[in-house]
Amino acid sequence: MIGDRWGVTDSETLRTYPCDDLVVAPALQAWRGVSIAAPAAAVWPWVAQVRLAPYSYDWIDNRGRRSPRQLQGLPEPQVGEAFTTAGGRKLGRIVSVDPGKQLTSTIMGAFMSYVLVPQEHDRTRLLLKVVMQTTRWAALGLSIGDLIMARRQLLNLKQLAEHNGHHGPATQ
Repeated sequence: MIGDRWGVTDSETLRTYPCDDLVVAPALQAWRGVSIAAPAAAVWPWVAQVRLAPYSYDWIDNRGRRSPRQLQGLPEPQVGEAFTTAGGRKLGRIVSVDPGKQLTSTIMGAFMSYVLVPQEHDRTRLLLKVVMQTTRWAALGLSIGDLIMARRQLLNLKQLAEHNGHHGPATQ
């Protein structure tokens, strides 16, 4: 399908993701991935901070509000809490979490898993898989739209983890 892969290897599309257990025979399956020059421990707080803002194109999905550029010292995400906040509204919900390793959520009928894969030399692969039960034509449109937004989100998280990840939470 057009737009179903960005930044992932064939082996990364073949691996099992937590969201795979949540949708039987999904019409939409999309994989995204980015390599980050920071250890997983520095990447995880940024993934967990998606609860505060979408970290993609703020002018589109956050009503122009800038996603935080400093870590806010949030507690670990919990199953059942809101997945993200966009335009001041809490959206979606977290359905599975293994702190430091994966965060799985649902929003607008889609399920998505963010998976951190530690690499050599304090690098991390941040993988995202999205699955959804929908029509084939809707899946095509959603895949392309998700590609644009998820690509920006992952690149923003990469930049933040690489440049700010070792500084710790913002002080009050």
